[in-house]
Order: sequence, then C-alpha cells, then structure tokens
Amino acid sequence: MEIDAEMRRKIAVSIGAVVVFIALLVVIGMQFTTGHNLSNIGAYYFVGVIALFVLLMGAAGIFLDVRE
Repeated sequence: MEIDAEMRRKIAVSIGAVVVFIALLVVIGMQFTTGHNLSNIGAYYFVGVIALFVLLMGAAGIFLDVRE
C-alpha cells in the first residue's frame, strides 16, 4: 500500500498534535507535582490541556477536510 502526499500530511498533523499534547502533560506534571501528588492548580491545567487537545484535533480535522 502506497501512502500519497495527502495521507502523509494527515499523519504529520496528527502526530504533531499528539506530541504537543504529551509535551504539555509532561511539563505540567513536572511543574505542579509535589511528592507523588498533583497540586490542585495542576489538576485544572491537566483538564485544560485535555480540552485544548480535543479542540486542536477538531480544528486539525476541519483544516484537513477543507484542504481536500
């Protein structure tokens, strides 16, 4: 199965969004963890990052759909 340019673009955008998501989770985990517990504000940031990821993936889907 050969992967065309459009599929490569979709894969790259998806992988990029996931890498940003994981990087943000790691940074928040490192900044707002005390001992083995996540601080209250860190938990809010985690929820915010998850919401941002959902919106980012939706925007990426719309962006890729419009480009076709």
